[in-house]
Amino acid sequence: MDGEERWRILRLHVEDQVPLATLARDTGISARTLHRWHHRYRDGGIIGLDDHPRVDAGRRRTAAETVAFIERLALTRPRPSLATLHRLTVAETNRQGHPAPSYATVREIVRSLDPALVTLALEGPASYRDRHELVLRRRADRPNQTWQSDHTQLDILIVGTDGKPDRPWLTTVMDDYSRAICGYTVFTGAPSALNTALALRQAIWRKSDPAWAMCGLPDILHVDHGSDFTSHHLERTAIALHIRIIHSIVGRPQGRGKVERFFGTVNTELLATLPGHLGPGSRTPTPAVDLPALDRMIGAFVAVYNDRRHSELGISPRDAWVADGWLPRMPDSLEDLDTLLLTVPKNRIVQRDGIHFQGQRYLSPTLAPFVGHTLTIRYDPRDISEIRVYDHDTFICVAIDESHPNLRLSLREIESARRARRRELRKSINERIPTVVSRMEPRQTAPAPRRNRLRTYEQDE
Repeated sequence: MDGEERWRILRLHVEDQVPLATLARDTGISARTLHRWHHRYRDGGIIGLDDHPRVDAGRRRTAAETVAFIERLALTRPRPSLATLHRLTVAETNRQGHPAPSYATVREIVRSLDPALVTLALEGPASYRDRHELVLRRRADRPNQTWQSDHTQLDILIVGTDGKPDRPWLTTVMDDYSRAICGYTVFTGAPSALNTALALRQAIWRKSDPAWAMCGLPDILHVDHGSDFTSHHLERTAIALHIRIIHSIVGRPQGRGKVERFFGTVNTELLATLPGHLGPGSRTPTPAVDLPALDRMIGAFVAVYNDRRHSELGISPRDAWVADGWLPRMPDSLEDLDTLLLTVPKNRIVQRDGIHFQGQRYLSPTLAPFVGHTLTIRYDPRDISEIRVYDHDTFICVAIDESHPNLRLSLREIESARRARRRELRKSINERIPTVVSRMEPRQTAPAPRRNRLRTYEQDE
């Protein structure tokens, strides 16, 4: 009989004032039992009528010395098996002259130990902290107040650039208030400052997709102690953008729990459906997708994630970020942001037909004065349809790949750039070469002797 059934009987006495003796006669339950139920109800309410396991289960007929011996063995690392623990206990009780407990009694004593005590004794303070310590979960007060960023190695094998299986990484940037994914990057190899910069660049700047509205500069960036997050470059970038970086305590990922849960969602909802997934118990699956294809799939999943209802928020992350409408804090320009974030500088000599890079040719009329000069280019490894050109850290222009689908350079623009360059050079020449004819004294020169012209053709006669 559970607590609800006991209450249905006892409420006739509590609410309807039916005597317990009458209830005992009508229900067949002894008056002593009814009195005990009534006492438990007065002490603990309706919950007090439920059955509770005895705290001293397995101990009532066991000597205190034997119980202490069993608990000491159960809290010793490494803990012996129950069979070994029972055998040692029997030997100890025989030596002490106490009754030997049964195997079931030893098992109940071990099971009754406080789980937090067992975790701290057998697994150490780190495991105890992660499982049993009280955690205060905080949420930012508004969008873009706090962003979280972290990496994870995805549970999938893809086809690498060399045709061999490779395991990719994912870096994400999440807004703490709305749980919206503001930016991400998928890559192979170890996490680096470049991959972090690419994810932050996408998160901060405006997206081409109007549905992906998240952008702007956060007030706080919450990261771990990875070498890429603790680099001097990221620190200088944060100072320039007025972002405060907070590093989580080493070995304590609770502060980044929200982005960790997103990683789990990606693994269970997206990667589990793809070939090459490294699931529990899987050996070596055969990869079937490459890095660009996986990047597109994760991008589509991020779009779905941002627009669907979040269980804790009650609305979608996108709606939570947009809220009632507000203006995020933005960098002055994309060029300034790239100067701070993009750390892939390459030096290239400007050729007559543009800048040659990775088998492609990039051209811009602004490059006309720099033919033959060595300039610095910066680029996004995920999109090399354009490059940004700098001269001693000064932004010059965006050079476009000749096969760019959305922009074409006309011959008129190139010819205009050529003429402007020639005029600039002629002007410089005229300014640097002095006019010396007017300053020279006139000299007497003998007239040049007349020479007969050579008759080359018969028509010259």
